[in-house]
Amino acid sequence: MHNRHDIGELLSQHGLAPRRDLGQNFVADANTVRRIARLAEVGPGDRVVEIGAGLGSLTLALAETGATVVAVEVDRGVVPVLREITAALPNVTVVEGDALKLDWSQVLGDEGGWVLVANLPYNVGTPLVCDLLDGVPQIERMLVMVQKEAAERFCAAARSEQYGAVSVKVAYWATARIAGIVPASVFVPRPNVESALADIRRRPHPAVDAPADDVFHLVRTAFGQRRKMLRRSLAAEVSPEVFQTAGIDSQRRPEELDVHEWGALADAWRAAR
Repeated sequence: MHNRHDIGELLSQHGLAPRRDLGQNFVADANTVRRIARLAEVGPGDRVVEIGAGLGSLTLALAETGATVVAVEVDRGVVPVLREITAALPNVTVVEGDALKLDWSQVLGDEGGWVLVANLPYNVGTPLVCDLLDGVPQIERMLVMVQKEAAERFCAAARSEQYGAVSVKVAYWATARIAGIVPASVFVPRPNVESALADIRRRPHPAVDAPADDVFHLVRTAFGQRRKMLRRSLAAEVSPEVFQTAGIDSQRRPEELDVHEWGALADAWRAAR
């Protein structure tokens, strides 16, 4: 595991610097990465994918558990360093690529049971988690370190301040909780925000029977004008009769509906089309 001095040396030796455009903040604390590996509940026989592996601090902690690790990194300058650091570890494979564009079936195969453990860049954390929930069922669990506010949105319940469209998406596919807080002091460079660990576990089946496309279309439309009542924000989509069929008061606002109510509304909307 790397400390702050190690990271500075690695960057200096290879003529590198943290890239702001990639949201790079390297973890420089052995206790933190070992804690993440422990909370991920992985060990021999488990298959782990790490996105944004960077200089390998978390990669080394995950490899230490005995799990098989696929470490994904997009930065072409950092990839050779990561390969060098993990060269002696037979349970680590480094993949160069953009996680938002990868063919995940090619990287992971078609079997399930994968665990995502990652320190995700702040600028891509939310869209990446959403994309993986939507399209990569091979990943059954996630322990992701993201900006604290993003983690709170992943895990938020209806009628809470943090609850939004992302919260509904996560609740549709998975259960989620905050597994811990990570202080800014463990990163190089030090970010201006606090981080948190979100533990996201895919459900065997979606929370509701309504098709994902229908649910998320209504959710995106309504939360696009989240301060308005549903009868206004969804006026072009949902008739008063549909609200009545679904048992939803159209004077409520989008943040007041939980995933089951969104499912009921989507079912009634689909039946009326």
